[in-house]
Amino acid sequence: MPTTARRSGLAGVATLLLAGVVAGLVVAAVAFPASALSGLALRAVGGSADALPAALKSPPTQEASYLYANDGKTLITTFYDENRKAVSFSAIAPVMRKAIVAAEDTRFYQHGGVDPRGVIRALVANGSAGGVSQGASTLTMQYVRNVLKTDPSLTPQQRADATKDTVGRKIQEMRYATALEQKLSKNEILRRYLNIAYFGHGAYGIYAASRTYFSVPPDRLTLPQAALLAGLVQSPDADNPVTGDRKAALARRSYVLDAMAKAGDISRGQAARAKATPLALNPSTTPNDCVSVPANHNDWGFFCDYVKQWWDAQPAFGKTVAQREQALRQGGYRIVTSLDPDTQRQALAQSLSVYGYDSARALPMAVVQPGTGKVTALAVNRHFSLARNPAGQQGYPNTTAQLIAGGNGVDGYQAGSTFKMFTMLAALSEGKPLSTGFDAPGRLQTRWPDAGAASCGGYYCPGNDNPSWMDGYRTMWTGFGRSVNTYFVWLEEQIGPQKAVAMAKRLGIRFRADSDARRAAHDAGSWGSFTLGVADTTPLDLANAYATVAAQGKYCAPTPITSITDAHGARVSAGGPDCHQAIGKGVAAPAADAARCPVGQQSAGGHCDGGTATEVGSILSGRSVGGKTGSSENNATETFVGFTPQIAAAGIAANPSDPSDYVGSGVSAAVDRAVAQTMRTALRGTTGTDLPTPPARLTGD
Repeated sequence: MPTTARRSGLAGVATLLLAGVVAGLVVAAVAFPASALSGLALRAVGGSADALPAALKSPPTQEASYLYANDGKTLITTFYDENRKAVSFSAIAPVMRKAIVAAEDTRFYQHGGVDPRGVIRALVANGSAGGVSQGASTLTMQYVRNVLKTDPSLTPQQRADATKDTVGRKIQEMRYATALEQKLSKNEILRRYLNIAYFGHGAYGIYAASRTYFSVPPDRLTLPQAALLAGLVQSPDADNPVTGDRKAALARRSYVLDAMAKAGDISRGQAARAKATPLALNPSTTPNDCVSVPANHNDWGFFCDYVKQWWDAQPAFGKTVAQREQALRQGGYRIVTSLDPDTQRQALAQSLSVYGYDSARALPMAVVQPGTGKVTALAVNRHFSLARNPAGQQGYPNTTAQLIAGGNGVDGYQAGSTFKMFTMLAALSEGKPLSTGFDAPGRLQTRWPDAGAASCGGYYCPGNDNPSWMDGYRTMWTGFGRSVNTYFVWLEEQIGPQKAVAMAKRLGIRFRADSDARRAAHDAGSWGSFTLGVADTTPLDLANAYATVAAQGKYCAPTPITSITDAHGARVSAGGPDCHQAIGKGVAAPAADAARCPVGQQSAGGHCDGGTATEVGSILSGRSVGGKTGSSENNATETFVGFTPQIAAAGIAANPSDPSDYVGSGVSAAVDRAVAQTMRTALRGTTGTDLPTPPARLTGD
């Protein structure tokens, strides 16, 4: 390959030629027949690196962003306006580099950005033809044109002017080309050209082209493949062999092979054998956005949708949502998510074990990593692209926002007695120990006025679902284990409901429903039913709240991100753990200890006497686990949330289209099992650690 020193002589000749008026006349002659030159004032075309536009110094090429699972290898989808990914020079097969030079600019390594021989040859050809029959654009000049016509800093008119056949445009293009060659090496110019050129069929740049036509990376292109691609750049849409003219594509391939043989890059025999090679296309389609997640991972669309929601809320990617989405489609980001394929697969299987795809009822599930907030799975018994419910009604919830993370018309679902955790934490924060006792009756009259169905004597008067199992003297251990309503409403009354509401907020519970938000803000002090889980929530919020308890009081905002790097490989800070100590370790530890009672495990002091989800302890045998069940009024929802020091997960069975619908017999136990089995998969490969022993001052022992 000629070095800069070996081509400096010819480059100097080119520069001198371009510096004079003669060069201007030559350029004009290339662009126009002689009859069109009358009256044109021509100027010199010499250029310097300092005069280059910013776009040519650091080209703002649009690149697709790639979204991966947590292994950094499994592709979820891509986002792009133009299907392009820039690659290094070494990542492009040498045969591809030679093919494009032979096809477009055989003297690329000899000239200085503008080829005097090419200019003279074009002048002669055009003079003979009486018009423009042959151009003189070098690869460097073509690169300049491609950059300017896509430069977002230019006006639409300026971008259009970059491709007009005018003397002024041609002169400017030459000036920029000679200046660019003073700044960049030949290999860098060639790399940039191959990364920006359009190859047809929606493929921008050599990476997309090699994938689109042959399903291989550009470093594995063969001679026939490289020659075909090099032949496409002159007429990429008309000649592309997938939807265009195959004969024309093959003819262009033969032209390139002959040019390579003439240049000495290959032998005549190699050219002949390559010409005889069948086209052998192996086209592939690059997915674009969440609706294009591959069919075998359709459920990943929900997680993808969650990533987009998260992205749209990040100021790091733009001031507005529109700017952030543009950055996602054009910024060339490499986004490694926290999605764990094995956990996701199990979560979907478990959701489907309770309700099928065609059921109006749903079991959305979320899995979160305590101490980081990383969301490792989001699953539901739905196809992501489904637009109608089983009855054919429009507007059926089918996105992560609606079914799993809340919003978009669905505020969430009542999670029942899982909210007792917030009352217990608030009481512990007030210094009340786990041994705080109360003789819980089957029905409890409170001090809060209430004229509804749960009133007695004009006051809120809740009852227990199973008096024979729940009534009697209870502590936080046994009240939580047996899910005793009257005990926890009494405990909430001792501390004030507003403190339980505030605790829920501290652990990330968002009041999405307007009625819940108003009550939490203005009437929390009389919200006696709050501890029974009457506010809407989502599996994700609930799992993350319990993950805070598992992480000894450390709250981390939920995130779908493991890492993000930009198009230059620089790490982007957005998406990293966003954590703070929401509650003291001394408060979280006793709450976790009491949470062992519902799942059939024993507290540190042996205070549990039965639980509502004892099968969970069996499924997760050998692990230190806590959790809580929850049922809303008339069993319209059934919930389970569980946690270990390594993982937290929640599932809520409900009918998204009818919040009052009975979810079905035996669903409570099925939800418990589904969440536990998902946790079991998520825990594979991790070392079991015990939940911390609570301090004596908050146990009462």
